[in-house]
Amino acid sequence: MFTDEALDSVSIQSQWRKSQQSAQESRGCQTKAVHRAEAEIQTVSTTITGTQTEPRHQATEQLLQQNHNELESPGLKDFLQRVEDRVIRELVRNAKSHAFDGFQVNWEDHSSLVSCLHRLQHPSAVERGLHVTSVSWSCTGAVIACAYGRIDDGDWSTERSYVCTWNLDRRGLNPKQADLVFDTPTAVTALSCHPNQPALIAVGLYSGEVLVWDTSRTQDPILVQSGMSADSHREPVYQVSQHREFGVLSASSGGRVLLWTLDSDQGRLVLIDAYALVRQQVPHSSCTGFKARGSSTVGVTSLALSPWDSDTFLVAPTEGHSVTLRAPAVFSFRPRSGPVHSVHCSPFHRNLFVSAGTDGLAHIHSLLQANPLLSLRVSDSYVFQVQWSPTRPLVFAAATGQGEVQIFDLGRRSLRPAAIIEPGGVGQAATCLAFNCQNHNLLAVGKTDGTVGVWQLSGDLMEQKPRESSQLEQIANQAVG
Repeated sequence: MFTDEALDSVSIQSQWRKSQQSAQESRGCQTKAVHRAEAEIQTVSTTITGTQTEPRHQATEQLLQQNHNELESPGLKDFLQRVEDRVIRELVRNAKSHAFDGFQVNWEDHSSLVSCLHRLQHPSAVERGLHVTSVSWSCTGAVIACAYGRIDDGDWSTERSYVCTWNLDRRGLNPKQADLVFDTPTAVTALSCHPNQPALIAVGLYSGEVLVWDTSRTQDPILVQSGMSADSHREPVYQVSQHREFGVLSASSGGRVLLWTLDSDQGRLVLIDAYALVRQQVPHSSCTGFKARGSSTVGVTSLALSPWDSDTFLVAPTEGHSVTLRAPAVFSFRPRSGPVHSVHCSPFHRNLFVSAGTDGLAHIHSLLQANPLLSLRVSDSYVFQVQWSPTRPLVFAAATGQGEVQIFDLGRRSLRPAAIIEPGGVGQAATCLAFNCQNHNLLAVGKTDGTVGVWQLSGDLMEQKPRESSQLEQIANQAVG
C-alpha cells in the first residue's frame, strides 16, 4: 500500500534580507591629525669659587699679643697675688659647707609653672548657671568626672542636675561636649571615682541619696543605690569616698557617717556600719566653749580616709573642729572660727593632715596634738578644698572663693605660694580640685561658672626634691616637742 518516493527540494529566497542589505550604507570618520613637537633644554654652565683664611700663625700671634697686652694692665697682677690666699680659703670653706644641700636651681619663669591644657564644660549646665561641686580622676588617669550642683542654695532644692565625664586620651576631644552625661533628680554634692575599677563612680545627692554608676553599662548605668529609708541619709551628702576593700563611705550635714557595701545582684547599697557625731560624745579636751545647743548631732562637711590605717578617718564637723573617728570618735582638734570645708591626710606621713575652711587659712595638723603645727594665710575669702600633692611630700594646693588655686611648697623659705592659678572670670570661685595620681603633671580645678580647667604642672611642682621626706618628718616632729 505504501511505497517510498523521492521528490526534488524546493527553496524560497528571503526578500526581507535582500531589502535590508540594499538599505545598508557605509559611513566613516577620522580625528584631526595629532601634531607632535620635540624641544630640548640644557642648564647653564656652573662655576666654582673658593676663599682662604689668613695664615694661621699670623692670626695666633695677633691674638696672643692682644691678650698679653690686656694682662699687663696696671695693678692686676698685684691684686691677684694679694687675694689668692683668701679666695682659696673661701673655696675650701664652701666645699665643706652643707648650707645648700638639696638645693636645686629653678631656671623656669614663675608664670610657666602652670599652664592650662583644657577648659571643659557642659553647655546645658552653663546655661542654667550650675556650679561644679566636685571633680575626680579615674584610676587610669585618663577620665575626669565632674559633678554639677549649687554651693549658694541654702534652701531645699529638687532641681535636676548632671554628672559628666571626659576622656582626655580620646582623639578629637571636644571640651564643650562630654563623652558621657548622667542626669540626676537633684543637685550632686559629692563625687568619687573607684581606686581600682575605672568604670565605677559614686555620687552623693542633695536629697541624701547615694548612687554608684557603672559607666560601661549603656542601658542602665545605675549599679546600686541607697534609696530613701530610715537608715539612709536625710540631709545633703557632702562627701563620698570609695574604698577598694569595704565599699562606699558617705557623710552628710545631718551628722551621720555611713559605711556601705555593694550588693549588685539586688541593685542596692547595704548599710554595714554607721557613725553619728553627737555633741556629748565628741571629746572636749580642746574645745573650749563647746556647748550643746539645738540638735544633739553635729553636721559633717568633709571626710578623709587615712591611707595608713583602713579603720581610721577624719571628719570635719560644721562646728569648726576636725575629729578622728575610729568607731567612735577618739580625738578632737582645736576649734576653728568657722566650718571646715576640707580635710586631707598626707600620703607621705601617717600623722599629718591639712585642713581648710571659712577662715581662709590652711592648717597643718598632727594626729598627736590638738593645736596645728603650722597655719598659712591662703585667702581673704573661703577655702573650699585643700589637697596634698601625690608626688611632693611638702606640696599642697588650695581652691579659694576668690577663684585662685594656690600651690604651696613647705620646703621654701617663704610661706608665699610657689605657684598661683589665676581666676578665669571675675567673681568665679574655685570650688574643688583634684591631683591626677597617674599623670602627675595634671591638676583639675572646678569653678562656679560651670567649667573644669585641666592644668599642667611643671617638673618643679611634681618632682620630689632631695631630703624632702626628712623635712616633712621635721615638721611632724614638732608635735612631740
